[in-house]
Amino acid sequence: MRIWFKLFKDNHLLKDTVITDDSDDTRTHKIFRALEEVCYEFDLSKPLWLDSTISEFKRHSKARFYQDNFVDDIDFDFLEIHVIEE
Repeated sequence: MRIWFKLFKDNHLLKDTVITDDSDDTRTHKIFRALEEVCYEFDLSKPLWLDSTISEFKRHSKARFYQDNFVDDIDFDFLEIHVIEE
């Protein structure tokens, strides 16, 4: 599985990275582990999965984490997660 993470501010891409996980773990565990890894790499607090975020991710394998998803203040507009290969 490959998951692409992107940080945006004012419609500009600030940072991006792709996390690859070839383990035999479940899809959910792979996604949570990749999100944890990217938050460490980008020096972010872990975002909360709101109902709207979960719904969007289930439909499109893609979701955006806005300020509402973070406990701390963020200096970007959103973090996007996108499963690009299963």
